[in-house]
Amino acid sequence: MADRGISLHELDPRDRYKLLCGVVVPRPIALVTTLDENGAVNAAPFSFFNVFSENPALIVLGLQHKPDHAPKDTTRNIHRDGEFVVHMVDEALSVAMNDCAVDFPSGDSEVAATGLATLPSIDVKVPRLAAAPFALECRRQVTLNFSPDRELLVGEVLRVHARAGLVDEATMYVDLEAYRPIGRMFGNLYTTQRDTFTLVRESHAQWLARQDAKEAPKG
Repeated sequence: MADRGISLHELDPRDRYKLLCGVVVPRPIALVTTLDENGAVNAAPFSFFNVFSENPALIVLGLQHKPDHAPKDTTRNIHRDGEFVVHMVDEALSVAMNDCAVDFPSGDSEVAATGLATLPSIDVKVPRLAAAPFALECRRQVTLNFSPDRELLVGEVLRVHARAGLVDEATMYVDLEAYRPIGRMFGNLYTTQRDTFTLVRESHAQWLARQDAKEAPKG
């Protein structure tokens, strides 16, 4: 019998989550700050996240609601104000990021609870985290609702703050060794990004020349 794969329509949503999170790895982590209606700084990590476009500069976030379908703090704050800051997570920030995933009561500031220092942003009123290697000031572009539990947020990146020494401003290249980002795997597993290798993207002419070299008779 031919391999029919796994039909996601036949899986319980929890099993879909486990399968997709185990397959699509590693995923970058966004530690997102927002402001609640009282001005407290909320912080929450998301691994359903990625960069989407450079022109315009866009990122995407997958927003999950509570079991009763009510929006979580980050979603509610972005719905109200349309502003947020995405922080990339490095090895040094990993423990604080995980602490921000604790189910604090709504209205309690994860930033205050974990003792994370903040700095003012420039283009948005939401503060940024001083310890983050990169902070992306963002404004909501569009939110798409796909179910009572899931929304897709597209945000425009207005400004990027980088820790000193991470970006060569002449070339805009990032020093990966100094950056040391982490990635989300599945369950409680995370990964560092230290073991890298290089693959050079060739032109079609270069690729043909390499194939010809392979096929040329030896001798």
